[in-house]
Amino acid sequence: MIRPTFSRLLLSAATILTLVPAGIAVAQTTNNAPQAAAAPTEGPRERPWMNAALSPGQRADLLLKQMTLAEKLQLTFGYFSTQADWLRTATKNWVFPKDGLPGSAGIVPGIPRLGIPAQWQTDAGVGVASQRGPTPRLRTSLPSGLATAATWNPELAQAGGAMIGNEAFLSGFNVQLAGGMNLIREPRNGRNFEYSGEDPLLAGIITGHEIRGIQSQHVVSTMKHYAFNDQETNRMVMDHRIGEQAGRQSDLLAFEIANEVGQPGSVMCSYNRVNGAYACENDWLLNKVLKQDWGFKGYVMSDWGATHSTSEAANAGLDQQSGWAFDRSPYFADALREAVNNGHVSQARADDMARRVLYAMFANGLFDHPVQGDRSATIDYAGHAAVTRADAEEGIVLLKNRPGLLPIAKSVRSILIVGSHADVGVLSGGGSSQVYPHGGPTNGLIVPDEHASGFPGPKLYHPSSPMKALQARTGATVTYLDGKDVAATAAAARKADMVIVFGEQWTGESLDAPDLNLPAGQDRLIDAVAKANRNTVVVLETGGPVVMPWLSRVGAVLEAWYPGTSGGEAIARVLTGEVNPSGRLPVTFPASVAQLPRPVLEGDPKLDSDSHPVSDYDKDGAAVGYKWFEKTGAKPLFPFGYGLSYSRFALSGLTAEPSGRGIAARFTVTNSGTVAGKTVAQVYVAGRGWEAPRRLGAFRKFDLAPGARDTAAVTIDPRLLATFDPATRSWHVAAGRYTVTLADSAGDPGQSVTVQLGESTFRHPGE
Repeated sequence: MIRPTFSRLLLSAATILTLVPAGIAVAQTTNNAPQAAAAPTEGPRERPWMNAALSPGQRADLLLKQMTLAEKLQLTFGYFSTQADWLRTATKNWVFPKDGLPGSAGIVPGIPRLGIPAQWQTDAGVGVASQRGPTPRLRTSLPSGLATAATWNPELAQAGGAMIGNEAFLSGFNVQLAGGMNLIREPRNGRNFEYSGEDPLLAGIITGHEIRGIQSQHVVSTMKHYAFNDQETNRMVMDHRIGEQAGRQSDLLAFEIANEVGQPGSVMCSYNRVNGAYACENDWLLNKVLKQDWGFKGYVMSDWGATHSTSEAANAGLDQQSGWAFDRSPYFADALREAVNNGHVSQARADDMARRVLYAMFANGLFDHPVQGDRSATIDYAGHAAVTRADAEEGIVLLKNRPGLLPIAKSVRSILIVGSHADVGVLSGGGSSQVYPHGGPTNGLIVPDEHASGFPGPKLYHPSSPMKALQARTGATVTYLDGKDVAATAAAARKADMVIVFGEQWTGESLDAPDLNLPAGQDRLIDAVAKANRNTVVVLETGGPVVMPWLSRVGAVLEAWYPGTSGGEAIARVLTGEVNPSGRLPVTFPASVAQLPRPVLEGDPKLDSDSHPVSDYDKDGAAVGYKWFEKTGAKPLFPFGYGLSYSRFALSGLTAEPSGRGIAARFTVTNSGTVAGKTVAQVYVAGRGWEAPRRLGAFRKFDLAPGARDTAAVTIDPRLLATFDPATRSWHVAAGRYTVTLADSAGDPGQSVTVQLGESTFRHPGE
């Protein structure tokens, strides 16, 4: 979701709710602005669609028959719900919507006559976000989406989704603009931290489980940003060109898997163009792929400012214009009614738009479990802190560790902590996903905003101090320096037993990173400290991959991403060995930007909104991330799937055989070390005629005591063995031999076996 760039684990028992279905006061529209209305009084007999024993489709059909055209179209138009002076000057038709929640993403007014509740919308994928203002909501933040993907743990992703869905519900929201899952095709993308990595299987499974968790709380989840929205530079106008086969085997496959796993009520179409047409009026993306081929039953909402037409958008598959007045015109207000009346949009299509919205609302309990205003006082913040901490701990990736350095030994008597305000908190990403932390000051800022130019700021730190958490866990004297004086910091480093430098890379919506280096001279600082003290540990808080020119001189490196509102505790627990690190990279770390498909970021940020820059995604096609590196033979800094542990694990006993159209594999994992820990076993598969030598086919996370072993069975989805045929809109598995490899990462293959498969063609893997 855009904001103005004009300045522009499972829940604890205490959080389980018993909700009584009841009518609530919602809004109806007059002159494009919702107005208050009384709660409905009719009972279930007068409203047969309130029979919860019926399917969501049956209930939607019953209700649709009672609706006027005006009422149907009311469900297709939403309002931004933040007091913003720029909106009043940008359009004379917009007023702050009555019954909208201040500082929120928006509202779609309900229809009291029929008991249809309003749709109260909130950002985003890491928690209940507030738009910038003097009194934001203070809520729990998960780690970044990339950190959750680094857990390789679907159960944690689902628990985190349930947690933020619960906070959304208790804050008065029933639509959450999550989860984001655009593939990391461009590692400098400012929103990579919101997403789930570079591989379609991992991203689809992790995001799908987050969606499932959110919707378990009677909140519609919105899968976004559909599709190929893989950079922020020129995001409003960039035309990403990609062939259908490459698109179906990469970004679209990730969305397809997430749709199957999570069954989101809504899909948010993105700002960019795809093969010439805007994503929100793209017949191929919305009608042919999403609705026809995947059988998506929910509704497509636009991103805030991503609607560009009325009839064209509606006929191409857009069901709801969201966030008025970010668009140039209220296309789905009076203009849509006129388009239906004059036949440019059929009555059947208008019915379909409304039905899809109703279907998603029924399927996710918005009628049967209505939100009842802000009840945030009942949120189990302590329980939720444990959920987000567990997520952060499993998402931290140990990238390097000189033997004996980590975990911190009891013999260490003095620790110098350097940089990134680690004395008070941990960094979070910027933009519309920003969660202001519970437990912090009322304005949410424990550090004065260091991004003074407005959106995507503020640059915010969560009040979870790694330094204080370390002080509580070690007998060492722990001191802090901000690192601004490099010479003084190096001098202090010489006197300490250990130095922990916190390196940060703040990224946010609407901005891409200029390169992959740590900004503001941090590489020079780390280099100087490492030269002064060989026991230097670097903890990275970044939105994605970074290069490390100092890597050979430091003793250990942890990638902590943006670790959320319990991140300081999580980092300290991993550093001290209270938690054994088990995160694995969900994205390749390049050695330099020269290794990327596009060494120079495409697009010019100075272009205006009427420009038409073109991006060639066919250059890498479906060979995203590790596949590009294997295809080109480039050696990354750290490969996809990589991560170290304080223990040792052995993978063995791989067998594989055909199973339906796919492959069933079995293997054994043994903890051969001396401490308990978790590891991720990865199964890769190789075939002929693919975009790259290998694809991730399956994975499984294990939790093992010292000396323990476990045997697992996994199934490789036939789509991961196939190529997509655009002519027949089907998947084709070629007859032949396929190599299955059990690996510790994409760069560390182990045992391999071959499997002979027969030829098969299918549209859906379950056929």
